[in-house]
Amino acid sequence: MGCVFSLPEDRRDAAERAPTTRETSFIEKMKKTSKNIIVFYGSQTGTGEEFANRMSKDAQRYGMKGMAADPEEYEMGELSRLSEIKNSLAIFCMATYGEGDPTDNAQDFYDWLQENDDEDLSGLNYTVFALGNKTYEHYNAMGKYVDKRLEELGAKRIFDLGLGDDDGNLEEDFISWREQFWPAVCEHFGVEALGDDSSIRQYELKEHTDINMNKVYTGEIGRLKSFEVQKPPFDSKNPFLATVTVNRRLNKAGDRHLMHLEVDISGSKIRYESGDHIAIFPTNDSALVNKLGQILGVDLDAVISLNNLDEESNKKHPFPCPTSYRTALTHYLDITNSPRTNVLYELAQYASDPKDQENMRKMASSSPEGKALYQSWVLGASRNILAVLEDMPSLKPPVDHLCELLPRLQARYYSIASSSKVHPNSIHICAVVVEYKTGTGRTNKGVATNWLKNKLVTDNSHKSTVPMYIRKSQFRLPFKATNPVIMIGPGTGIAPFMGFIQERAWLKEQGKEVGETVMFFGCRYKNEDYLYQEELEEAEKTQVLTQLNVAFSRDQEQKVYVQHLLKKNKEHIWKLIHSDNAHIYVCGDAKNMAHDVQTALYEIGEELGGMTRTQAIDYVKKTDDKGRYSQDVWS
Repeated sequence: MGCVFSLPEDRRDAAERAPTTRETSFIEKMKKTSKNIIVFYGSQTGTGEEFANRMSKDAQRYGMKGMAADPEEYEMGELSRLSEIKNSLAIFCMATYGEGDPTDNAQDFYDWLQENDDEDLSGLNYTVFALGNKTYEHYNAMGKYVDKRLEELGAKRIFDLGLGDDDGNLEEDFISWREQFWPAVCEHFGVEALGDDSSIRQYELKEHTDINMNKVYTGEIGRLKSFEVQKPPFDSKNPFLATVTVNRRLNKAGDRHLMHLEVDISGSKIRYESGDHIAIFPTNDSALVNKLGQILGVDLDAVISLNNLDEESNKKHPFPCPTSYRTALTHYLDITNSPRTNVLYELAQYASDPKDQENMRKMASSSPEGKALYQSWVLGASRNILAVLEDMPSLKPPVDHLCELLPRLQARYYSIASSSKVHPNSIHICAVVVEYKTGTGRTNKGVATNWLKNKLVTDNSHKSTVPMYIRKSQFRLPFKATNPVIMIGPGTGIAPFMGFIQERAWLKEQGKEVGETVMFFGCRYKNEDYLYQEELEEAEKTQVLTQLNVAFSRDQEQKVYVQHLLKKNKEHIWKLIHSDNAHIYVCGDAKNMAHDVQTALYEIGEELGGMTRTQAIDYVKKTDDKGRYSQDVWS
C-alpha cells in the first residue's frame, strides 16, 4: 500500500546504538576501514537497503571495498570530501515513496540537496539506481531527482541512471543494470574486472549454549523487553502494543474475508489524524516456521547471534540478537515472498545435485534463459523459500546462512478508517484477507491479514495485541470545512473515507458549516461485499453525505465501476471541481482504478470544460499541485 518512517527496516537495539559518540562521518569510517565505495540507500520497505547491501558485497567480488550506509545516520555534507579517497565512488539506491516523495530515511538528504545551491561536488564520482513502480504517476521521482541534482552540483556520473520498476520485474531491472555497471566501473578505475564468484559471508554465527534468557530477544523490534515495559514515544523502532477490541467480518457473503478491526491506543500518547496510516508488525505463520525447521533439520529453539564480520559497521546484526532461530523466522525474517536471485545464487553451493546448482546460478544470471527460468519457476509459480527447498530436495543450506540472506519482515501499512475527533483512543482498520492458490497447487496466505484475522477479542485476561505505530500522511481533509469533498474509494479503498465521514459529521455537530460531501464507492455485489452499508446509508440520511454513489460491478450484465458513475454525474462533479473548489480524494488500487478515475476526469474536462485532452491533463495536474487532488493508492 501507499503499502508504506524513521525506518521500519533497520530496527537496532538501543543498547547496540551506544556508544553515543556514533561515527557520523562516513569519510572517517571509510578511511579507517580502507573502503573506497559507499552505497547509500533510501528505503521504505527494505528493498533499497537490500540492493545496497548486494552492491557493497559486489565491490568485494571486484577487488574493491564497499559499505552500505543509511543517509539518515551520516553527515551528507561530506560528499564533497569523497575525492580525498582514491578511486572512490558513491552509489545511491533510492526508492520513491507515496506521491513521488523521498523515503523517510532519505528526507533529510533530499532537503539538503534542495537547499544547498552553492555546494561543489566536482570531486564526486556517482551513480544512481532508482526503485519505483510504473503504476504511480511520479515514477521513480526520487532517484531521477538525486541523479539530476548531483550532476547540477558538479558531481561526475560514471554510469547511467538505472530505473527499477516493481510493477514489472524490479529484480530483473536491477540485475541487468548491475551486470553492465560493474564492468564500466572497473574500466573507469582501470582495474581488471575479474569478478570473484564465491559466496561472501557478512555475518558469523555464534551459538549461545549457556545464556541468561532475559538477554534474549523474543520478537521485540527495538529495545530488549520493550514489549514488557512500554515507554513512549512510539515509532517504527519502538512500536506500541495496541489491544484488539473489535474484529468483525464486513462482508455478508462470498468467499473473501473482509474485516473491520479496532485497536485501543489508550495511555500511549499516540495522536493521529484522519488519512494517516497505521503501521503494523505482523508475525509469520507458525506452521510455515515449523516446516522450515523440519526441512532444514534444525533445532528452532537454539539461541544464536549473527555478528557482523566488519566490526566497524553500524549494523552489528541482521536482526535483533541474541535470539532463537524460531523467533528470527517468526518475527524478523520474510519467509513468504519469493526469494530474490542473490539468495538463490548464494545458496546454490549447498545443493548436492549439480543440475540444481546449475539452475540456481542460471536464475541469478542476466542470461535471457536464466531470467525466463526465474520468472516462471520462482515468480510465476509464487514459490517462497520453503517451496524452493521442498522442490529442490538436494538443497540443504545451513540455517544461519539462510537467515543472513533472507530480507527483514516489514511493517504493513493500512489507511486508518476512523477520525481521532470521534475516536481519540481507538484506530479502525479495514482490510481484505489475502489467500490464493499458486501454480504449484500450494495455498499462499498474506502474512499480516491472516495474522490479523486470527487476532480474536477475548474476555479473559489474555488480550490480543498488535505492535503498531502511526505514519503521518498528506491525505487530509481541506482546511476549510466549507470546501466540498469528492471521495472515490472502491473496495477497502473506502477505509480513509470512513474517517473523513466521521469527521465531517463531527464538524456538523459542532455547528460548523460543512461543504458538500460526495462519496463514490464500488464493490462486486450489493448483497455480498457492500462494506459499511449501514454507516454509509445513515450518513446519507443525516445529510453528512450529500450524495452516495455505489457501483456494484457484477450485479448486472455490463460491469459498472466508480469511474462510470463519475461520468454519469459529470455536470455536478464538474461544477464542484471547477466552480466550488472541491477537493478530490482517490483511494485503492493504483494499477487500474486510480488510472481510470483520472481518465474519467480528463474526459469530463474535455466535455464540459471545452478543453483538449492535453489541457484537461494539465488542468487535473494543477488541482494536484494545489493540493486539491490527493491519492492514497497501492499496487
